Amino acid sequence: MSDLPVLPVTFRPGRTRAVLLTAGATIFVVITTVALLLEKLGPGERVSFVFTAALIFGVLAMLSRPKVVADESGVTVVNITGRRRLAWAEILRVNLRPGDPWVFLDLSDGTSLPALGIQPGIAKQRAISDARTLRALAEARGTGDPDGQRGGQQDEHHG
Repeated sequence: MSDLPVLPVTFRPGRTRAVLLTAGATIFVVITTVALLLEKLGPGERVSFVFTAALIFGVLAMLSRPKVVADESGVTVVNITGRRRLAWAEILRVNLRPGDPWVFLDLSDGTSLPALGIQPGIAKQRAISDARTLRALAEARGTGDPDGQRGGQQDEHHG
């Protein structure tokens, strides 16, 4: 397929990531500023304010972590707390059906792996495009589907 991207390619919910990191940084700055400006707070209380602000930022940064990286040898799926490396042959189907919160990868071991790096939350059309691109890459680089049905369910998600 001639419209496949040059590898490696990273799929990531950019707008969602920007919102989460901006909110986290803003919350951190506001809480830290309040802790420093309140004269009645002792050093321990100030530290607890800053620690809480850092904790909130850390949680939001962790939520912004998901991505899917496709390269010559396979796909790395980075979700909120985990990372999994897959060979192209392990990916049987890339699914993003109407109402799905993110892409699901049907794997050769019979399981399904959520790939939070492609999610239609804020940028639906981008997610649909990314899912189609990942599906095309999986079809082009995988072992092939003997029934000719690989990824056929994807096209029902038109937006």
